[in-house]
Formats: sequence, C-alpha cells, structure tokens
Amino acid sequence: MVAAKRALPRLVASLRPLSSTAAGTLPKYVKIVEVGPRDGLQNEKNIVPTHVKIDLINMLSETGLSVIEATSFVSPKWIPQMADHTEVMQGIRKVPGISYPVLTPNLKGFQAAVAAGAKEVSIFGAASELFTKKNINCSIEESLDRFSDVLSAARETSIPVRGYVSCVLGCPYEGKISPAKVAEVSILKGICGLWWPSVFDILGNLSHASALHVAAAIVSVLIARWKKQKAPFSRWNCILQRA
Repeated sequence: MVAAKRALPRLVASLRPLSSTAAGTLPKYVKIVEVGPRDGLQNEKNIVPTHVKIDLINMLSETGLSVIEATSFVSPKWIPQMADHTEVMQGIRKVPGISYPVLTPNLKGFQAAVAAGAKEVSIFGAASELFTKKNINCSIEESLDRFSDVLSAARETSIPVRGYVSCVLGCPYEGKISPAKVAEVSILKGICGLWWPSVFDILGNLSHASALHVAAAIVSVLIARWKKQKAPFSRWNCILQRA
C-alpha cells in the first residue's frame, strides 16, 4: 500500500495534459489497423465460436475504425482457431469505407480468401530467421518466395497487399536484430509490389529513438538501391508499429 501511494504522484503526473509544445510534435493523422479478430483470437486456447467472431467484427465496424483484419486463411492443422475463415468472411457485415483484410501466407490461402470475398490481403514475415522458422515453418528466403506467388496472383486480380515484417526491434528467440537486417528484409518485401509495407515490434521495445534508427536504416538501403538501379521505386510506405 505504501509503495502504491508513493507511485501515485508519478502516475498522476504522467496523465497531465500535454503542453502546446509537446502536442505540436504529434502527428496530425494516425491510422489504426485493428487485428484483434485475427491476431488476438488465434492465440486463444479455446476455439471462439464463429458467431462470436462475426459479432465482434460487426461491433468493431461501428467504432470508427477504417481497417479491421478479419481472419486468416491458413491451414487448420497449424491454427485451428482460424478454421472457420470462410464462414467469418462471408458472415460479417461489410460497411462501406471500411476494409477487411485477411492474412494469406501462401498462394492456396490467397485463392481461398478471394473465393470467400476478400478484397484486400496481408502477408506476414519477420527479420528473424528463427522466428520465421517457428512461426511459418520456413526460412526468410523461402517465405519471400511464397509471398512472391501471392503478390503475382494479387496483381492479376487487382487485390491490394499489406506486408508485415515483425521482430524489427528484437526477437524472443534470437534477441537483438540489426537494423540492417530489418532494412534488407523490408526492402525485399517492399519492392515486390506491396501496397503497404509495414514493420513492427512484438516485444514492446518501440520508442521514438528506436523507430528513427530502423527508419534510417531502411531509407539508407533504399537510397543505395536507387543509386545502383538508377531508377526510383514506385511506392514505399514505412509504418512502424508496436504489436
């Protein structure tokens, strides 16, 4: 109790309104991508009923969110919590102005997602070799080959693809990941035709300084490649986020 009383003033101080100077440094626009129906529910030990997932997504659609990642078209053998992906995708109420992307780790998943009515998909990789192996059962190089198949099919059907690169500020298995490695994996995914490359931290290490460090590494690699190829890249959006 004594410790709690001592901590209270510090907590209150942290909740004081921002000064005009601090507020002026904040971005004017923040895009929230809600991944709870996919990333959150796939980690539940018990299988969440399909109708509950659908109700959750429908309620989230009423909150003002513009992007809600609905489900994952992966093998039920690996993630049984997402076995009802088709039913969820076809059962939700799709509100105009809101996108409902789904995770598609390979071409088979992409094809099933499109057949279920998906209009936007996501692919997921990592800057950590060991994390990639444990998460999607392949190497980083193999994962990029799989993503290439998805991207080719997406271009043919005009489906936007969002790309994630995780472990940018550390891996639970490998520890620290160099910004150069993050940049290389991010660029390899970005130049393949992604609509929105995104890099993020899964350990809670994201800070202003670390974000700038990673962003600087990505920009450095981009500039080096641009000089080598003598041609600008058509599009690059770097989004740093904390999972």
